[in-house]
Parts: sequence; C-alpha cells; structure tokens
Amino acid sequence: MNIEQTALPGVVILTPARFGDARGFFSESWNRDRMAKAGYDYDFVQDNHSLSMTPGTLRGLHYQRPPHAQAKLVRCGRGALFDVAVDIRRGSPTYGQWIGVDLTFENGRQLLIPEGFLHGFVTRTPETEIVYKCSDYYAPECDGAVAWDDPDLGIDWGLTGAPVLSDKDASAPQLSKIDTPFVWEAA
Repeated sequence: MNIEQTALPGVVILTPARFGDARGFFSESWNRDRMAKAGYDYDFVQDNHSLSMTPGTLRGLHYQRPPHAQAKLVRCGRGALFDVAVDIRRGSPTYGQWIGVDLTFENGRQLLIPEGFLHGFVTRTPETEIVYKCSDYYAPECDGAVAWDDPDLGIDWGLTGAPVLSDKDASAPQLSKIDTPFVWEAA
C-alpha cells in the first residue's frame, strides 16, 4: 500500500498494489492491521456504493456530526471522479482549506478522510461508481451539508457546465453559516 500525504494533515491518498495476470487483477483495498501499524486505525462499520449516471453529478459537501461522525475511505469502482475533502475543524491551521484528488478505476487510488472534514465529489464519466467505507453508521439526525460552491472555499471542481445536484445539495448553507461541531485536537 502506497501512502501519500496531502496538504491536509490526516487526509491521505492510498494506492493499493494491484497484482495482475491474463484474468485481470487482485488488490487488497484495506487491511486494518497493516494500516493501524502505519498509524491509521479505523474500524469501518458500513460500506456504501453509489452510482451516478451523468458526468458532472456533484454530491456534497457532506458531513455527519458527533456522536456519529464518520471517517471515510473512498474509491472509484468504475469510471472517474474528482474527490474533495475540506477541513472544518475549528482552530485547525488548515481550516476551510480543501484538497481534490482524481480517483479512477484505472489509477486505483483511494482517499482516506478523517472525521472533521467535509466530503464531496463530482463525476467525470457516465455511470461512475463510488465505493466507500465509513467508520460509523449513517444517522440522519446528524447529517449536514455545506454549499458545494461556497465562495469562501473556492473549490475548483473542474466543471464545464452546471452540475447535477440533489435538492439538499442545491440548498446547503455556506460554511460560515454553520456551527461546526468539530475541533482540531491540538487546539
């Protein structure tokens, strides 16, 4: 497993080794014991699988408040997407900063996003599948969202037209309008 640090401490790009032959390939996308030894100790309890039919489908920016905050391990099962994490931990030196990573079936990269970060993605190809693990169960009462186009965040989604959005995402507030429940550990 190749582990690549990003500009947001705690958010890492994981690229599992692929072992291929004439049949295709095998890849171990997560090994809890090995990752814990590398300093990433997560107990993933829920796997999600999302299909977006149209390029430019944007989902996010989402978070789940404590006591059901979620860390996520996101990968692309088919197609291509641009995956984004935004730091919303009060007191963090990287508060409000974002990183984006191209995740494709071909590159096999994954984005590990700890609690305290917004998460969103936009699809680049038709019929893109997103597969991700979560460290807590979905709890609708703890669900939250921030506007994908918040000018204070300035995320460059690489869109060439208007995105396909849910009603929830189209009406999400700006980050400055929410009371973030997350605090940077060193604060």
